[in-house]
Amino acid sequence: MPSPKRLLAPLLRAPERASFDVELADGRVVSVLCVRDARSRRVKLSVDERGARLSLPLRASAAAGERFVREHRDWLGQQIDRHALDALPELVRGVTATLPLRGATCALEWREGRFTCLQLDAAGGDGAPRAVFTVAARAGDAAIHRALRDFYEAQARSDVGRWLPRHAHGLPRPLRRVVFKVMSSQWGSLAPDGTMALDLSLVLARSSAFEYVLVHELCHLIRADHSRAFWDEVEVRFPDWRDERDYFRSEGRRLKATLRGLLGG
Repeated sequence: MPSPKRLLAPLLRAPERASFDVELADGRVVSVLCVRDARSRRVKLSVDERGARLSLPLRASAAAGERFVREHRDWLGQQIDRHALDALPELVRGVTATLPLRGATCALEWREGRFTCLQLDAAGGDGAPRAVFTVAARAGDAAIHRALRDFYEAQARSDVGRWLPRHAHGLPRPLRRVVFKVMSSQWGSLAPDGTMALDLSLVLARSSAFEYVLVHELCHLIRADHSRAFWDEVEVRFPDWRDERDYFRSEGRRLKATLRGLLGG
C-alpha cells in the first residue's frame, strides 16, 4: 500500500506558474497568468485587479488552456475593460501630484531629505488636506512604496482608534488586536482569538464605508455567523449599512486596484 506521503504528494506540489499572451478581438495583446494546481478541478478563467488568470487542473494541457482562453477572448476583453487594468494608478517619484484618501484626494508635495517618509501636513488655504513625501536621495522604489504603505496604515489606525470607543459598548469581549493587510476579495475578518484583520484599501474608501466594515467585524464578537440575529446587531449599531454595502459593490474593485497600483502591484 502506498504511503500517505506518496498519496498526498500531488496535493503538496507547489502550483506551477507561467504566462502567455493572447490577442483580443480589438488587437490588444493581454498577458494571462497560467497556474497549474493540484487543487484545481476545472479550467477557470478569471480577472481581478491583478490581471487575467487561468487555473488549470494537472490533467489539462497548456495547449487546451490557451485554446480555452482564445475561445473566451470576448468575455476576457469585457472583464479587462470593467476592471480598468490598463489604467492602474502608479506612484512616481516627483511626478504623482495627488493621493486618494478617505473617499477624496489630497495634494501631494515632494521634498528631498535625510529620511524617506510620508506625512499628512496641515490643510492648505482651501481647507483640503495635503501630504508631504520626503524622500532620501538614495531611496529606491521599494522604500518609497513602503513609506506609502506605512502612511496609509497610520491613517487607517487613526480612524479605527477614533471609531472603536463609539461601537465597543455591549461587546462580550474586547478585540485582541487589529492588523491591516492587502486583501484580494475580503474587506475584513475576525479570528477566533479576537484578532481583526482589515483590508488596507479601506482607508481609500469614504469614511462611512470603512466604519461600517469595522462595525460588521465587531458584531462577529457577538455572533460568529451571518444569521438574522447578526444583521440585527449590525442594524442597531450602524443603521445605514445597506448604503455602504452598495458602495462596495460599485466601488470595491476600483479601491483594491488603486491600492495595488500605488503600492507597485
